Amino acid sequence: MMRAWVLPMLLVVCGVLVATALALRGLPAAALPLLLLFVLLAGLYSPLAFPRSIGALEARRRSALDGRPIVYRRAGCQYCLRLRIRLGRDARRLYWVDIWRDPAAAEAVRAANDGNETVPTVVAAGRPHTDPDPAWVRERLAPRPRG
Repeated sequence: MMRAWVLPMLLVVCGVLVATALALRGLPAAALPLLLLFVLLAGLYSPLAFPRSIGALEARRRSALDGRPIVYRRAGCQYCLRLRIRLGRDARRLYWVDIWRDPAAAEAVRAANDGNETVPTVVAAGRPHTDPDPAWVRERLAPRPRG
């Protein structure tokens, strides 16, 4: 859990240091926007930017029931963040699993990616897809016609 917060905390500390240095040099107007930028980046790279993570076994169980894809991710991954941002509100309809919190999830990702922990790995209909296009993921969320 703590490992997921290292990058965001580092960004905030760096932002405070840079903003303080600018303020001490008589540039407070430049210090505040820069500090806000660092805080924004910290928020984007924090676990707070993603829907609540669940365990791999629970995600598989839920996905089997309703067919929604599972997204294996880790904190600080720029590709996971890109997928999350481009999915927008639809991201909450997916099952997000943090591979740093769940050893079974990390093992599932390694099995799908030749031993590598490459994320995001999206499992849809039981098949893994590494770093898929967000439009493709969104299509997997579309309601299936009943007939």
